[in-house]
Amino acid sequence: MELKKLKITDKKIELLTLMGIDSGEALLAHYPFRYEEIVQKPFNEWQKDDKITCEGIIVSQARVLRFGSNRSMTKFSILIDEEVIDCTIYNRPWTSAFAMEKKITVMGTYQGDHKLVCTNYNFQPISEQIGLHPVYSTREGISQKDWQKLIQKAIDGMLREVEDVIPEDYRQKYHLLHKRDALYFIHKPPSMNHVKQAIRTLKYEEFLMFQLCMQSMRLENSQNRGIEKHFSIDQVMELKRSLAFELTEDQQNAIMDILHDLSSSKSMMRLVQGDVGCGKTMVAAFALYACICAHKQGAFMAPTELLAKQHTANLKRLFADHDVVIELYCSSLKNSEKKDILERLKNNQIDILIGTHALFQEDVSFYDLGLVIADEQHRFGVQQRRALLAKGEKVDFLLMSATPIPRTLASSYYGDLDVSTIAQLPKGRSIITTKVVKSASMKPILNEVLTLIDEGNQAYVVCPSIETNEEMKIKGVEEIYEGMRKTLKGYNIGLIHGRMSTEEKDRIMNDFLAKQIDVLVATTVIEVGVDVKDANIMVIYDAHRFGLSQLHQLRGRVGRGNRPGYCYLLSSSKDETSMARLKILENTSDGFEIAKQDLIMRGPGDILGIRQSGVPGFILGDFVLDSNVLETARQDACELLKAFAQGAYPDLKNLVMKTVDSTKYLD
Repeated sequence: MELKKLKITDKKIELLTLMGIDSGEALLAHYPFRYEEIVQKPFNEWQKDDKITCEGIIVSQARVLRFGSNRSMTKFSILIDEEVIDCTIYNRPWTSAFAMEKKITVMGTYQGDHKLVCTNYNFQPISEQIGLHPVYSTREGISQKDWQKLIQKAIDGMLREVEDVIPEDYRQKYHLLHKRDALYFIHKPPSMNHVKQAIRTLKYEEFLMFQLCMQSMRLENSQNRGIEKHFSIDQVMELKRSLAFELTEDQQNAIMDILHDLSSSKSMMRLVQGDVGCGKTMVAAFALYACICAHKQGAFMAPTELLAKQHTANLKRLFADHDVVIELYCSSLKNSEKKDILERLKNNQIDILIGTHALFQEDVSFYDLGLVIADEQHRFGVQQRRALLAKGEKVDFLLMSATPIPRTLASSYYGDLDVSTIAQLPKGRSIITTKVVKSASMKPILNEVLTLIDEGNQAYVVCPSIETNEEMKIKGVEEIYEGMRKTLKGYNIGLIHGRMSTEEKDRIMNDFLAKQIDVLVATTVIEVGVDVKDANIMVIYDAHRFGLSQLHQLRGRVGRGNRPGYCYLLSSSKDETSMARLKILENTSDGFEIAKQDLIMRGPGDILGIRQSGVPGFILGDFVLDSNVLETARQDACELLKAFAQGAYPDLKNLVMKTVDSTKYLD
């Protein structure tokens, strides 16, 4: 329902739209993030530090004490249960509000000895305020009182029209509420038990709808007849002879999973997930070679031009003796070069095309595309992936992610994909020594870092922000760069960040590769970047402001050559939880364990990037804490899809199909 139909003002509609609320349904789905419970407790039950709400009569003249700039303390007394309570409220210097013999309701903390420090007050009777009060996340221009009115308008205007999505037999099986009751109780709860019941119902509905969409796409993929690729597995595995190392068992298993998919009659939709440096790109190379042996073309999509160039160079080296034509297609090429590549691609003179988002462009046309590989898959939206798949007939799809999550969760989370996991690291990869440094600057480790640089190593210095933020006490990358340039006179210092042009970033990374830069001061733009064999030092400022998985990804940039790697996590945070998180990185290099801890502490949306990842941002459901509900919903979804095929639940089937078509849960 349109917000206008709920008689909401244009000004409020504008503010709601900025919050992503553009309909009555979205308004009802803007749930409270907490509840304040107002209870009236008799004075003889008050304990020191209790949160108190009470009603009394003002019995003393209000006095204002001023101290410092715009700071004040207002004191007055109230009579309650025949006891005089001395009240103090800060920065409310309007004595006229607290007139003698006026009835007032105050909220605050009891200090003992008849003293109450107030946080709020009003002149409504307490009898009208007792009970649970929802508190909503908001923005400037919409107060909590406004939210009460807005939600009431939505309840009055459309709650009766809300229909159940959960089938009645499932609702009864799990003792769930009707949806309209769940929505009412989450916004207007008579008790916390009603809130719990409402959340339980709405959480299951979220997971069920998500799993119905995921499993229906999985079913569609399994039923979609692909084009069988005919190749000899022995011929593909001959590629091992070109390697200077042995494949790990996990790599070989992942390759066999892919070869089985490619040679089958169904379209491949597979995710290869593994830790930083586990060798996913090598697995992708075998997939591409199988495609070429079957006389099809392959497309390899990377998130950055730097990484696309690295993949191009590595694959050209690998296929040097195998008569494979590989080209790089990216926005920085000259028009004449682009035209030449597109012409040859269309005429089947290119086997593998590597690039970034440029591969989506309409004028990119393949002769016979058979396989699309997307690296760092969470950086591409589903619509982008679909655009590339549409460039061929029944194209197989392989996605790669260096943000590993436990396999049991992966099957629910990536519901529409088959998952191959690479947990082993190749032999010879050295463990990176990680140290948490309780400091806001490099001072405690500077000599240690400079000694390592003098021994021929290079260093990354990573900052969370381009600009300094005094309020949040974050040092920006530009300030750090200028400071290092002035103090470290004998060293070459470079700077790279996301606001630079592609040409600038390429030039700086090439200089770093060529050892013309000793220290590269950077933002997380280097998280996914080229391998620099001598870059074995990583210093991360304000490390507590990053997620664990991101920190693990960043430190994976170092120690990629023959020398050991070092990672220093700088943080002056006084928060014990933040420091405990960083200690996890000191104690483990297992990306799966780190990702698991990150999921528990932060949630998957933060790790994978909700908007780009092809996974939903659940409003109530918690992917880790509610994994049992998610799994139950997955089983129920599979059961319901079988029922759909037999003609049951037609309304729900239509809703699910509409949601899948709109990719609501995907982009």
